[in-house]
Amino acid sequence: MKFLVRDRLLGIGEDYWIEDEHGAKVYLVDGKALRLRDTFELKDRQGRVLVEIKKKMFALRDTMIIERDGDTLATVKRKRLSLLRNHYRVALAGSEGGSELDVSGKILDREFVIEFDGDLLAHVSRRWLRLRETYGVEIVRDDADPALIISVAVCVIHLAEKDRAGGDD
Repeated sequence: MKFLVRDRLLGIGEDYWIEDEHGAKVYLVDGKALRLRDTFELKDRQGRVLVEIKKKMFALRDTMIIERDGDTLATVKRKRLSLLRNHYRVALAGSEGGSELDVSGKILDREFVIEFDGDLLAHVSRRWLRLRETYGVEIVRDDADPALIISVAVCVIHLAEKDRAGGDD
């Protein structure tokens, strides 16, 4: 599955559509302005909230929480002891043995991969697109949850941009 994401230019409060490879609108990322913490909602075409993404209020490092129906799906934060600055860990909630997704690559360049247990789940890239402000999310495993994978991409890009800008605004 391939999705096209138009880069948000203004940050929180700006909404943008995610399209499938045929140009059909599939998901809406709804940035919630005027909130105490950074918050996004991933909605389907009918406006139903599939996933809510929000910054954890009290954390030593910037952390984003991904929730579905009020239950935590995943927690996203930059890896603490990584030699690579653009390396993120996604702790999956409710999984036996503390399963994690690993996100690494050039996040700000929109060139990174999302892996589970060493297996590629998704590749995020601008390389195969002509539009400058657009990047692609190619999900390579059929059993992957597209809403979760897209939410992870939104989180790591948001965290990397905040880190580049100097932390909390």
